[in-house]
Amino acid sequence: MVTVNPDGKIMVRRCLVTLRPFRLFVLGIGFFSLCFLMTSLGGQFSARRPGDSPFTIRTEVLGGPESRGVLRRMSDLLELMVKRMDMLARLGNSSEPHRASGDTHFAVDRFPPGASLMERIQAIAQNVSDIAVKVDQILRHSLLLHSKVSEGRRDQCEAPSDPKFPDCLGKVEWMRARWTSDPCYAFFGVDGTECSFLVYLSEVEWFCPPLPWRNRTATQTALKPLPKVQAVFRSNLSHLLELMGSGKESLIFMKKRAKRLTAQWAVAAQRLSQKLGAVQRDQKQILVHIGFLTEESGDVFSPRVLKGGPLGEMVQWADILAALYVLGHGLRITVSLKELQSNLGVPPGRGNCPLTVPLPFDLVYTDYHGLQQMKQHMGLSFKKYRCRIRVIDTFGTEPAYNHEEYATLHGYRTNWGYWNLNPKQFMTMFPHTPDNSFMGFVSEELNETEKQLVRGGKASNMAVVYGKEASIWKGKEKFLGILNKYMEIHGTVYYESQRPPEVPAFVKNHGLLPQPEFQQLLRKAKLFIGFGFPYEGPAPLEAIANGCVFLQSRFSPPHSSLNHEFFRGKPTSREVFSQHPYAENFIGKPHVWTVDYNNSDEFEAAIKAIMKTQVDPYLPYEYTCEGMLERIHAYIQHQDFCAAPGPAPPGTRAPQSPFVLAPNATHLEWAQNASVAPGAWPPAHSLRAWLAAAGRACTDACLDHGLICEPSFFPFLNSQDAFQKLQVPCDSTESEMNHLYPAFAQPGRECFLQKEPLLFSCAGSSTKYHRLCPCRDFRKGQVALCRDCL
Repeated sequence: MVTVNPDGKIMVRRCLVTLRPFRLFVLGIGFFSLCFLMTSLGGQFSARRPGDSPFTIRTEVLGGPESRGVLRRMSDLLELMVKRMDMLARLGNSSEPHRASGDTHFAVDRFPPGASLMERIQAIAQNVSDIAVKVDQILRHSLLLHSKVSEGRRDQCEAPSDPKFPDCLGKVEWMRARWTSDPCYAFFGVDGTECSFLVYLSEVEWFCPPLPWRNRTATQTALKPLPKVQAVFRSNLSHLLELMGSGKESLIFMKKRAKRLTAQWAVAAQRLSQKLGAVQRDQKQILVHIGFLTEESGDVFSPRVLKGGPLGEMVQWADILAALYVLGHGLRITVSLKELQSNLGVPPGRGNCPLTVPLPFDLVYTDYHGLQQMKQHMGLSFKKYRCRIRVIDTFGTEPAYNHEEYATLHGYRTNWGYWNLNPKQFMTMFPHTPDNSFMGFVSEELNETEKQLVRGGKASNMAVVYGKEASIWKGKEKFLGILNKYMEIHGTVYYESQRPPEVPAFVKNHGLLPQPEFQQLLRKAKLFIGFGFPYEGPAPLEAIANGCVFLQSRFSPPHSSLNHEFFRGKPTSREVFSQHPYAENFIGKPHVWTVDYNNSDEFEAAIKAIMKTQVDPYLPYEYTCEGMLERIHAYIQHQDFCAAPGPAPPGTRAPQSPFVLAPNATHLEWAQNASVAPGAWPPAHSLRAWLAAAGRACTDACLDHGLICEPSFFPFLNSQDAFQKLQVPCDSTESEMNHLYPAFAQPGRECFLQKEPLLFSCAGSSTKYHRLCPCRDFRKGQVALCRDCL
């Protein structure tokens, strides 16, 4: 048993209290010395990895083996000093002399028993002085070594003149002058030295060749692809509703819609699953960035959701999210720029550098606002990954507006075009032009019981006006007066306190109705009437699906970007002949009536005829949940704009022509004995080629024959062989950039081939040319897909 003298304990305590200022003084001296040493070593401490000791030096900073040994000895000395300071800090908590462990030979390890605290302090102070002298010697030696290494590498850090990397020299010059313009360069290790420029330009970007002295193991090791997972149809949308988030009225609207249609999506998934059978579907990782809902784009839609603003875009986005989720794919949804940057892996800075990691998404669905945001923040990665992007584009983008150089030279440049994407990457609300992919949306489908209730509950003299904003009603008193003679008129115009003066007193205005109540109103009404605006919205299809007749105005002359403010600036030259061209052309009578509203007699006669007409609820298959699932499944399964093979050069003659002239000698068909074009989708055997009349667009020429123009078939026709098989007399053949080519000019008997694949276009016409048009068949009720496209 050890005994302790109480007087001794009291004396030690008093000594510790007395000498506490000295302890603090020495600790301060030690800390100041460390700070001085760290400052002397420059930035070598700033590059430590997470988990390193505060005084661990990155040995690869100076590079050579001698330097690494020098820096290791420096690190050992500094670590030892930390231990000594720690020993001093614990001294006040111990009444027994403490001997430091280790095999070093400083005086502090040889304290005799009973040495006073002041002696210990003096010994440690002497050690700090010795360390400072030794570090100074080490620094001088290491700087000498570093100078020699740098001298040896100077030649290796000069921008090489390599014909395989023609932009390298120019990029190095740019980096010298501008590397501080964006913090992202420093994030990737650029520090103003020539070597850092070349490392960045060869390993982060790809403008310069790899440096031979660099360790390329990390950069050459490809990321192992994740194991493929099969997509499984989903019927419960609860997790999707969580993914969609909240806080915006637009998101609340979209979530309510998805929840309301859950049962219909589940039934559609079951039907499509049975139709596809054992088809293998890989699960895709998909980012959905709704750019127009971000604060940076203004988000003008959310505040207007409850005030009668347009809902068409939100209807479509809600259905896209539901379809992708039900198909079994992995989803990430963003509605803010910060979320987008985080999910893409955008480095800190102003967006000039590539992403920090390979894009973790197979597909990205966004809109024009999101496309612009991605381009601003992805740097060179945008060009690398843009083939994965799908742009939800309400009114469509024609190839002439999409090709930047061509649009600039020929007057097609607008605020929304010139992206140089494959035109099929733009996805529209209606099948405006086959140059784009038809995405669509969903209208609620009535079951047989509901259809019977609608038939029995219709009022023969009830009309609902299409227009929730009071401005739509302005100047329509004449039409409303005629309609009021035959029908009771109902409106759903938004107002806050006072009735809008544009709405006549004889109209029963319900105000803005929630979607379920609006559906009930349509199920009672006989007529749903449009006054020319809004264009191509979802409401007419909803009305027809609920058993209404849709009456709309015919436009003469047709509305377009040339004569109507609404279309001005949109990347399309399409002419709109009515408020809802899809309803007029793909549905028609008895469900859709299109008349000249400027002719009062024609307008009144149409109302009388409609009152006598009996129609059942009708919904085109492509606007059902099953139809949309089928279409998006086909796109995800078959559309690949990253690996698509490039077309043969213009005029290249195949060893054996795949075409034969049809028996009636009017068009070309794919020969039965011709080899199937590998990777072609739609399948090439559905191709039918016609020479259109002068001034006729391929879109219209194919429709004239009950077919759909298919732009992906243009490369097969872009040859002299196609003209010869059609017996077209070509005295000369030229290749040029023109969105109307391939075509035949009657005066001069000239044939023209397309030089730029991005300009293959179903849209466009000229009285000078007979266009060579690729057409295909289509599935009943699904114009986006050919008969064998599934």
